[in-house]
Amino acid sequence: MESNPSETPDTQPETPFHDLDHYVAIPRVGGLALSTDGSRLVTTVSTLNAKGTEYVTALWELDPAGKKHARRITRSAKGETGAVFAPNGDLYFTSARPDPDSPDTDPVSALWMLPADGGEARVVHSRAGGVGGVMAASAADATFVTAPVLAGSTDEDNDEERRKSRKDNKVAAILHTGYPVRYWDADLGPAQPRLFAVEKGDTVESGKPATVDETPSLKLRNLTPGVGGNLRNTDAVVSPDGKTIYTSMAKPLAKADTRFVLAAVDVASGSIKVLLDQDGISYRPGPVSPDNKWLCVVSESDSTPSQAPQVKLHLLNVGAGETLDLEPLAPAWDRWGSPAAWLPDGRSLLVTADDDGATPVFRVAVADGTVTRVTQDAAAYTDVVVSPDGLSAFALRSSYEFPAEPVRIELASGDVERLPAPADRPRIKGSLERVETTAADGSRVPAYLALPEGASEANPAPLLLWIHGGPLGSWNAWSWRWNPWLLVSKGYAVLLPDPALSTGYGQRFIQRGWGEWGKAPYTDLMSITDAVVQRPDIDQTRTAAMGGSFGGYMANWVAGHTDRFKAIVTHASLWAMDQFGPTTDASQYWLKEMTPEMALDNSPHRHVANIKTPMLVIHGDKDYRVPIGEGLRLWYELLSSSGLPADEGGETQHRFLYFPDENHWILKPQHAKVWYGVVEHFLARHVLGQEVPVPEDLGL
Repeated sequence: MESNPSETPDTQPETPFHDLDHYVAIPRVGGLALSTDGSRLVTTVSTLNAKGTEYVTALWELDPAGKKHARRITRSAKGETGAVFAPNGDLYFTSARPDPDSPDTDPVSALWMLPADGGEARVVHSRAGGVGGVMAASAADATFVTAPVLAGSTDEDNDEERRKSRKDNKVAAILHTGYPVRYWDADLGPAQPRLFAVEKGDTVESGKPATVDETPSLKLRNLTPGVGGNLRNTDAVVSPDGKTIYTSMAKPLAKADTRFVLAAVDVASGSIKVLLDQDGISYRPGPVSPDNKWLCVVSESDSTPSQAPQVKLHLLNVGAGETLDLEPLAPAWDRWGSPAAWLPDGRSLLVTADDDGATPVFRVAVADGTVTRVTQDAAAYTDVVVSPDGLSAFALRSSYEFPAEPVRIELASGDVERLPAPADRPRIKGSLERVETTAADGSRVPAYLALPEGASEANPAPLLLWIHGGPLGSWNAWSWRWNPWLLVSKGYAVLLPDPALSTGYGQRFIQRGWGEWGKAPYTDLMSITDAVVQRPDIDQTRTAAMGGSFGGYMANWVAGHTDRFKAIVTHASLWAMDQFGPTTDASQYWLKEMTPEMALDNSPHRHVANIKTPMLVIHGDKDYRVPIGEGLRLWYELLSSSGLPADEGGETQHRFLYFPDENHWILKPQHAKVWYGVVEHFLARHVLGQEVPVPEDLGL
């Protein structure tokens, strides 16, 4: 997968997956925004910058009718994100590009607006701490933003002064009074998120001549000044009339525990009312009905060592005054639904949910909870928005055969049409099959199998077992980080199984592996591998196992329980469960899931002496979900205590690929190329018996 310096346009690789430079250059589509009249559809497209070191986003307009070509409507070195339409057709977004009217000001993420009737985008509000997400009411002139505020600030001017002082004095210290203190790859504090209403400011007449496009200044009104850090990592929605924001809020509990309650923020007064607060349950808001009366609510029960969480849909009658009855929605539906949008008549909602290797769109009837599958293909749908007439919806669709692309869904028939997109589908050389086997307890174990072109009994392909993370997830959508076609292009078959704990197969399937990660999930993986290697087009003598996060945990567990594989790649992996629990960024969740005894019983580090398979360990130092200590301890114990330790000269077959400035994922394109290059080198040596050089940028 190394790039060819002499490559010219006349010598293109067979597919983008045959060359990493081409792969990382594939444009990436994300997010959809539909104007209230249904005439305009906007998405965000990320493309590689000229240096190949980061992705830059831009807004593109799509034709909802599917007739016109997609067209780019913004362009800047800093990029644009978070597109939201106001009812009058103005398009709001955030960007850190320089403000032409303030060229000497340090750029921050500001609120920009592209007028409905065309013209240049302009900054409508900027602040020292920047602006985060944007929300707009669908039926009222009401716009809102989330933005960070230093905890001790008294107002916006004071917040700017405090930020300047910290910057000038080079102070990065944070004093914490609660838990958590970091999240994924971000240090929490000293800033805290707040919800703001965007309003017209006090315009001072200068008396000087001006052009006709001069508009009043805007200001932010803080709606949640007293919430502390309780809006971190929460969800919020705006009612269509713009009068209420419904948001989840963290509720600190004893012993550093947390759960999320549901609250309503009155926009006029800024008062906050907690609507739902129940022990053992966390809530988040879904969309509000067109008549402002019903709020869709998602609840998630706390896990326990013996019980997996349950995710359920509800309706809350927020238009009933003081009486708030939470009514179940589709209680018999055994899937974890994510509500996307109400239909205009208010009689049903569109919901997505993992389901048997896909994430279809479902229609859920409000009256009786009847669930009807709308999309029938084996694809994953996200970012669903509904047309004003309720006849169609728009979404992004992906699968393991193509990355996210915009589509129109005819809701009556379920027919799906691709819209003219900002980029073509990348060509794939190979095939994708759905395979399955039966576990010892009779459960079905399904998987996808990506096969290289030409795999046959005469030319069987080596097999890579890929184990997904989560573990509450499944293989069902395109992944840029774990993309099987890069290795299929090198002749490998890639097996993508959904073992016990995977979503999309019902609550019982999750419960099968709960608290016993080393049992049903492991035996399911071995069962599906056993079945697939019996195929004549698979070479069972050349196999390897790979995984990240929980998949990395399972790769470590596999290494300590079988030597059937020629090599194992473990990325961002859990190794010592007693160490991991108190050091992850969300210990309050993890320590509910397993007792200390269960964690120790399921800990891969206890089986290090049994590891006789070469392992490639990969970890990023900025990974707070699975802290670097897991990778460091795994690496030391492989070399010192495994069944394949370093020899007397210190030489080892194991390798440790360390990224000092990456997190749980490897996000920088240049590092993604290194990641895949080292993986190919390691697999070629141990699975194929071939020598492939490591990437030159490693300096080796």
